Amino acid sequence: MGLSEIKERIAKAEADAGREAGSVKLIAVSKVQPDDRVRAVLGEGHRLFGENKVQEAAGKWPGFRDEFDGVQVHLIGPLQSNKTRQAIELFEAIHSVDRPKLAKTIARIAQEIGRCPDLFLQVNTGEEPQKAGVLPAEADAFIDECRGLDLPVRGLMCIPPVDEAPSLHFSLLAKIAARNGLEGLSMGMSDDFEQAIALGATHIRVGSAIFGERVPG
Repeated sequence: MGLSEIKERIAKAEADAGREAGSVKLIAVSKVQPDDRVRAVLGEGHRLFGENKVQEAAGKWPGFRDEFDGVQVHLIGPLQSNKTRQAIELFEAIHSVDRPKLAKTIARIAQEIGRCPDLFLQVNTGEEPQKAGVLPAEADAFIDECRGLDLPVRGLMCIPPVDEAPSLHFSLLAKIAARNGLEGLSMGMSDDFEQAIALGATHIRVGSAIFGERVPG
């Protein structure tokens, strides 16, 4: 498929939803992609990428940042508390703030080093026991708690269950965000990002449709 086709689909979805052109940010999910593929996408002018693991990002992105101007990398995978300092120093945004303990750790370290990435709070919209995120019923309290810690909460993130209509989950996330005055909605991936855009997504996450299938190993 490739970057240009994905961007065309985003532009069409924005227009169909009556949204301003360019209002949706495309996070190119570069986890476990070979460097040559990432460099090719950078060469096409794309500058916003997503990584799942702090360690992998730390090995990959400092070199690319030296080579290309304006690169932004967002953490979209789970964050372990012991990797928090490294994540704060490495990423422009963290999309997976999923528990009060992590929020407190981020607040403490951000205070120490004097900077904090933009934060998206993860909501487990499907209430799946194996999945990270606060439950929808606890989301308002979690948002308040993070704001009380003076954290830069920009929005919410969700990953819908694979066997349910994603639009129900996108709609639920949008409602929680709206009633809490949050504009950022990190939702939608390769198979469903048009639906996510129709329901207000500001950040979508697309990987193999841009880079090709991931290389195991």
